[in-house]
This record gives sequence, C-alpha cells and structure tokens, in this order.
Amino acid sequence: MASISTDKRGNRSVQFTDVDGRRRILYLGKTPRRTVENIKVRIEHIVSSSKAGYALDGPTAEWIASIGDELADKLANLGIIPKRERAMLGGFLGDYIDNRIDIKPASRVILRHVKRDLEEYFGASRLVRTITVAEAEAFRMFLIGEKKLAPSTIAKRLQRTRQMFAAMKRRRLIEENPFTDVKHGEGDVTGKQRFIGRGDTSKLIDAAPDWVWRAIIALARYGGLRCPSEVLSLKLADIDWGNARLRVTSPKTEHNPGGASRVIPIFPELRPFLDEVWEMAAEGEEYVIPSKYRTAALGADGWRNCNLRTQFLRIVKRAGLKPYPRPFHNLRASRETELAAAHPVHVAAEWLGNSPRIALKHYLQVTESDFAKAVANAESDLEIPMQYTAEMVRNTQQEKQGGSQVQKTTEAVSTQNCRDLRPLTFSCGKSLFGNDLRQMAGTGFEPATSRL
Repeated sequence: MASISTDKRGNRSVQFTDVDGRRRILYLGKTPRRTVENIKVRIEHIVSSSKAGYALDGPTAEWIASIGDELADKLANLGIIPKRERAMLGGFLGDYIDNRIDIKPASRVILRHVKRDLEEYFGASRLVRTITVAEAEAFRMFLIGEKKLAPSTIAKRLQRTRQMFAAMKRRRLIEENPFTDVKHGEGDVTGKQRFIGRGDTSKLIDAAPDWVWRAIIALARYGGLRCPSEVLSLKLADIDWGNARLRVTSPKTEHNPGGASRVIPIFPELRPFLDEVWEMAAEGEEYVIPSKYRTAALGADGWRNCNLRTQFLRIVKRAGLKPYPRPFHNLRASRETELAAAHPVHVAAEWLGNSPRIALKHYLQVTESDFAKAVANAESDLEIPMQYTAEMVRNTQQEKQGGSQVQKTTEAVSTQNCRDLRPLTFSCGKSLFGNDLRQMAGTGFEPATSRL
C-alpha cells in the first residue's frame, strides 16, 4: 500500500513499494491533497497490475496518457511507467513523410508543403504536445491571411494536417488532436469550370502544331483521359481495334482496388486521331504519344503537366480562344458532361475513372444546350395532354354479354370546340366519362359529400 506524507512546509509526497520490493518516494511539492490522493491510487493500480502481470485498466491507462510531462518524467524515473516519447514538430513530420512508402510522389510533395507551412508557423522545434486548439485555429487564419492560399488548397492542407496529428495521437505523442474540428470550405468549384464545346475543340485541334498535339487534345477531350498521366501512359498495344475499345492505364488510381486500368469505347470522335497516331508512330515506338514527352513530364516527384501546359496555352492563344483555368481537367470534364447527358451517370463515371459523387462535384456542368433542351421540351410538353385526350376519346371498348355485343363508346367530343383540354376533364361541360361537370361541383374524382 502507498501512503501520503506532508512535511512542515506543506510539500507532499507519495511513498510506495515498487515491483521489486524497494521503497520509493514520489515528491509532488505543494500539491492539493485530493490530487495527491488520486496519484496515490493510480500508483497502487500500476504496481499491483505489474506484479500480477495484468494489463492496466482503461481509466489508469487514460490517466497516464493525460498527465503532464513533468509528472510523467518523475514516474518514469521511478520505474513506474515507460519514459514518455517527446516529439518535436519538425522531426516527427520529417519521419512521417519519409516512412509513408504507400503514397504517390505527388502526394509526398503535398505533405512537404504542409510540413513547411506548419514549421513556418509553429517552429520546427515546437513540442507537438504543446499545440493547442486555439493555435490550430490560428494556423488556419495564417493560411488564409499571410499565405493567401486558395480555399481548395487550404482545405486540402488542413485535411493533411489532421491526418498527421491523428498519427501523433495514435502513437500517444499527444492527448487529443487539436486540428480535429479545424476545417475550411473548398469554395465555389464552378468558378474554375469551363465547358469546352465541339466548336472550340475543333479550333484547338486545328491550331495544334502536329499530329502529336492533335492526339493529346483529342485523348483528353474526346477520350476523357487524365493529362498528362493517362495520356502519356497509353500504349499502342492498348488499342483494341477489333472491339473498338481502349485500355487506359491510370497511375493516379492504381493504388485503389481495380483502379489500375479501365476500358473505354473508342468513341467515333476519337477514332480519326488514333488512326493518325497508328500511321505516324515510329517503328519500335511503344506509346501512343512519343516517349520523349513521357520522359519530360515524369519526374522524381511524379507526373507534372507544366511542360505540356505551357505549349497548350500557346495553342489556345493561336486558336483565338481565351485562356481558361485547369485546361486539361476542363477538357476531360467537358467529355464527362457530354457522356452523362447521353448515358447513366455511373456509366460515364466508370469510363472516366472516377465515382458518381466526384463526377457530380468536380466534373459535370450545366451547358447552354441544357437550357435549349429545357425550353424545347417545355414547348413540346404542352401538346402532350391534347394528344393523350384525343386518343382516349377515340378509344372504343366492346364487350360480349350473353351472346349480344354491347358497344361502349365515350361521348364524342370535338377537340376543336374544347380549347382547354386536360388529361381527364373537358371545359365543354362534360368529363371524359360522360358525367355532367355541373353535378361534380368541383370535387374532382373524390366521392362527393355535398353539393355546392
């Protein structure tokens, strides 16, 4: 059993016998009696569990995780608990990023950006246990105010920050994740969306300097391939001419189950450009787009489109078009918008290699043709009730009852005299079933309870 002692100056201590039978003293200074009693009980639990070879009970384990570093050091020096691991922000983040062998090089670059921002704000030597929720909120303001990052970038960096601090919590380096509720809206993604119509696409293709760029534009716009990763990973052997299909290798989603590749149709708009590629390919060439483009766009940190983007913006200018944001993404998004208008969304998403949720959020757009179709459909819908009623008026049913043929015919009503045709009633005083509307008293087809 442990005991509590208080000296003449009011300093308190806990005396106990450890697992090896040695007398130990934990000096606590001028600490409230109730706090010391709680520490005494916890020490007794820890010692008794160690002697019996049992795991610590939940409350005691949580207590050890929640105590401050000073008390944890004292208990560790007495051999009661293991020495607490101390982590500085810069050291932990560096080790975390280096040990993430499961992520893409491009994702590693993003984590490095997050590490740089955190170190700039908190300092690389800051102990992670000392970062508070208030400081986490202030870090978000730092990204908004001083860094002046776009809303989507802020949202992504805070997401990565939450993940890294969650890893700290799992390793018991921190008690709680201060970034758990620190989030940021991605902003209006529609501001960066542009629908590239067929006419503008033709202008881009006509302005392309050679067959290679015609193929790049066509694969992104009419094939819906990601550029540069999927466009430059496409091989000549991936073209199935007989079945009019194309196998698309997807480096971005290869870590997902079934995401390494997908099969899409060789769309009629895409076929001429694949034919040209087949004719122009050099002997021994493996890829649809010559390998030199792949070498330039694939670096140590993964795919980058900066080289292709620069040339593509020249093509946009040469075509007489206004430059637009996310040039290759919007080519691909325009294709998925077209496909979703002609096929179920899950089919379009399967061909583009994303999910319906992502398609609806980041790809699908409302186009001018959608407005035109809505107006045209609204005008044609006005004729539907008249056509439906005329057909019902002409309907004739014949029944045989007791060998005699009885013809049941709806009362003939001239559609020319009935200007206000409705699916089930006429304005000329009769319902479709021959009932006098004056007797219905506006009650419709529900049983009448009274007459007006």
